[in-house]
Amino acid sequence: MIEIINLKKSFDDFKVLKEINLSIREGEITAIVGPNGSGKTTLIKSILDLIKIDFGKISIGKYVLNGKCEYRKQIGYMPQITRFPENLTVSQLIEMIKDIRNQTGNLDEELFEKFLMEKELPKQIKNLSGGTKQKLNAIISFMFNPQLYILDEPTASLDPIASSELKDKIIKENKNGKTFLITSHNMHEIEELASNIIFMIDGEIAYCGSLSNLKFETKEDNLERAIANLMRLSKN
Repeated sequence: MIEIINLKKSFDDFKVLKEINLSIREGEITAIVGPNGSGKTTLIKSILDLIKIDFGKISIGKYVLNGKCEYRKQIGYMPQITRFPENLTVSQLIEMIKDIRNQTGNLDEELFEKFLMEKELPKQIKNLSGGTKQKLNAIISFMFNPQLYILDEPTASLDPIASSELKDKIIKENKNGKTFLITSHNMHEIEELASNIIFMIDGEIAYCGSLSNLKFETKEDNLERAIANLMRLSKN
């Protein structure tokens, strides 16, 4: 689904991504983890073509990223921080995004119903709680039934019920053959959802493989301790 070859990105003299080579398989849930400043956000923005890379090649499905935006139609992106127009109502925002996407059929509105968002439709975005904005963020990312989902801290700000509903939705769509790329600082959440782990530190990939193999290699029973082991090793 995603192929990355020799990806490099610097900001001024700071090398954020140092020759990243990566293959993310279709139909699987892959988690990107690592400490703050490891390059996770820059990698995601590179995949979304939101920043100009210095060197390398990124392919998503049949598309090679070259500045054109057609490939984004097959991606549902859920950023960690939502920035919707504050003066719009929820209803207006959803209709505006439908117009922008120009997709009227095959809409996935299951999360809208699960999150009981009907009552929020007339409210302006500026009057929504952080949790409700995150629900809206999730609804929009799933609405257009893409093949690839990129979810950045998806359950942040969600209450336990909404968090469970979203995780159930991720698992359901993955069983339907959808591909997920997730970032999260919640190791329990990743352990619950992901089958593959990419561990980044200092702009490099220190581990890429299955969660079960990572536990085997580090001789740890849970992901948090396995990642802690990787971090200690990377500092030596």
